[in-house]
Amino acid sequence: MANIPQPTTTTLPHPTTQAGTTGPLVIITILFFMWGLLTALNDVLIPHLKELYTLSYVQAMMVQFCFFGAYFIVSLPAGALIKRIGYQNGAVAGLVVAAIGCGLFYPAANSGYALFLFGFFVLAAGITILQVAANPFVTVLGDARNASSRLTLTQAFNSLGTTVAPALGGILILSGSVMGVEELAKLPAVEQAAYRAAQAASVQGPYLVLAGALLVLAVLFALVRLPKIVHADDPVQNAGEEAKGSVLAHRHLLLGTIGIFVYVGAEVSIGSFLINFFAEPTIAGLSHADAAHYVSFYWGGAMIGRFIGFAAMRYVSPGKALAFNSAASIALILFAVFGQGQAAMWAIIAVGLFNSIMFPTIFSMALFKLGKFTGQASGILCMAIVGGAIVPFVQGFFADGISVQTSFLVPAACYAFILYFGLKYANLYGKGAQL
Repeated sequence: MANIPQPTTTTLPHPTTQAGTTGPLVIITILFFMWGLLTALNDVLIPHLKELYTLSYVQAMMVQFCFFGAYFIVSLPAGALIKRIGYQNGAVAGLVVAAIGCGLFYPAANSGYALFLFGFFVLAAGITILQVAANPFVTVLGDARNASSRLTLTQAFNSLGTTVAPALGGILILSGSVMGVEELAKLPAVEQAAYRAAQAASVQGPYLVLAGALLVLAVLFALVRLPKIVHADDPVQNAGEEAKGSVLAHRHLLLGTIGIFVYVGAEVSIGSFLINFFAEPTIAGLSHADAAHYVSFYWGGAMIGRFIGFAAMRYVSPGKALAFNSAASIALILFAVFGQGQAAMWAIIAVGLFNSIMFPTIFSMALFKLGKFTGQASGILCMAIVGGAIVPFVQGFFADGISVQTSFLVPAACYAFILYFGLKYANLYGKGAQL
């Protein structure tokens, strides 16, 4: 999943000869892994809760609405909290809040769908605080010249978490047999209630373990010695460049904000519908448990693509790379929508590979030459992650009204805008680039 880059308005005093940075870096890397795992587990829980509570696709997408809606609501308060209590204490607070969110899944199994949704919101609120707090430490734990490689490493472990989560969730949550709606309707009311309670309970154990793991990480993070991070009062980026009078006056920022919105929306929406798509008789006819294993390939492709993109983008401009990847994603989705069988299944999985570079590329292009507005613009871009709450809703509407397969045209439309953005600013970093 997408990591929130830390706004560049932070001054990081760097310990050039600091010893013992390996331990803290390991702990922070585990944090990246954990929030990737927790985010991608949604893709397993959505079809599980849909069957459990007999939901429509739009109702099932309330999971992503509550989860990614937290990014929009909590991002600014999280920044204020961290400014008040510090980055290290902020990371601890984020871990504790996320643990509380996981713990809410236990009573939710006995209470109903609404408490599950509240648990998702609390969990995502904790992850939002954690992301805002934890990212800067990666840059200060070691030689400043190697900061980019360390950040790439930690983000790769975030992708590893999103790759492992669907397979792990399939084993722990979806392994039992699930009755169809018609089959369940034949049971007496008492047996239906007992069945739903048993299915809901399958979520309790895994999320209690995750809550415990988050609390252990909170204790470790509170005890570890980390360098202090100090805010600059009036940072100015790109010395010698005169930023325009208002942050909203920069067209490439506005278009980049839309780009982040539609990208996160498309990435999350595809992942949310994969299990149901693979279950379609004309695609693969897989059970939910078996389909969950293939979702891991979708997220794993993003992890592999990051390393490929890191090497390729040394020679290709970001805008052109973005345009190529978005065009490839559109072609693959159209093949999946109008195709059938294993070919259509693997086509939609392959979109994950081309998602890899999109978030950081759009983000960095949107911030180009913003000078003193860079920090403010970063906050705007981070709030655009709410696309992960909105776009799945739109796709759910089409899945209910037409079909799951046809509904993938919604993320295809999202990638069409990203293609436009990439082509428009293909030479953004070149001489004479127009903003």
